[in-house]
Amino acid sequence: MRISRRGKIAFFLSLGILLVAASAAVGFGWIILNWQADVKVVLGVLFFGAIVTGIILNTSFLVREIRRNEQHDSFINAVTHELKTPIASMRLYLQTLQRREIEDGQRREFYRLMLEDTDRLMNTVGQVLKAGEGGTRKRDLIAVDFRALVERCVETARTSHHLQPGALRYESSLNGIRSDVTGEPEDLRTAVSNILDNAVKYSGNHVDVSVRLDSEDDNRRLVLRVKDRGVGIPQSELKSIFKRFYRVRGRALAHVRGTGLGLFLVRTIAKRHGGRVFAESAGEGQGATIIFELPRNAS
Repeated sequence: MRISRRGKIAFFLSLGILLVAASAAVGFGWIILNWQADVKVVLGVLFFGAIVTGIILNTSFLVREIRRNEQHDSFINAVTHELKTPIASMRLYLQTLQRREIEDGQRREFYRLMLEDTDRLMNTVGQVLKAGEGGTRKRDLIAVDFRALVERCVETARTSHHLQPGALRYESSLNGIRSDVTGEPEDLRTAVSNILDNAVKYSGNHVDVSVRLDSEDDNRRLVLRVKDRGVGIPQSELKSIFKRFYRVRGRALAHVRGTGLGLFLVRTIAKRHGGRVFAESAGEGQGATIIFELPRNAS
């Protein structure tokens, strides 16, 4: 399917180039033949320019739509996998509990694993719903202690990914500085959790993630930095990773699950709260840092 779409893109690009070349040949030939007729030449140049512009815009639109459809298909495949895998896992555990006599210890382990699969399902559904609703849902903005929220998210990430404290470290320079921001707590929790989950997922087999919360710009901004030492991000894709459905490709990332919505939601939430988010990386294999900034409430 991907090869077919790449072939279509190449076809439309080639067709567009050929049409532009043919139009140029006909247009310039006509102008040369009628160079003495000033009005005809002017009209011809304008008409020729309009045709070439239309061909270029049409070709660009077709190529963009093909790429967008490819992203949608990738998203559907990813979501299907994210939903199907935990459902199949829970079904297997339930069938085992139904057909066999299970010891209490193993039964409790099955329950724990099924709860984890349920959490994974809920997370996937929540991501899709949040991406779909965009800015349509009315939100009640309140004062949120961002430092406390980040600390809770770090603890949750350690628990859900079964990490030791040294694998996911947290520190803050907000000694005596208030960390209140105006926002929607659930959205901010989603943004921070998505950044942490991405850092862990893209760390590979050795998770080494540092989380730091600072106050900058004369205490007017709170800055959260999440740095991993994982697969890294190519320089050309540092901005693209925040687009809807976008996922960095590569052999080293084939095992990483996801829908391509996590960082898109982070960017959406940051903008909605008057902040911003961006990524830094020295390149593939060099790790990455996600910087999430929010305006701090004036004390």
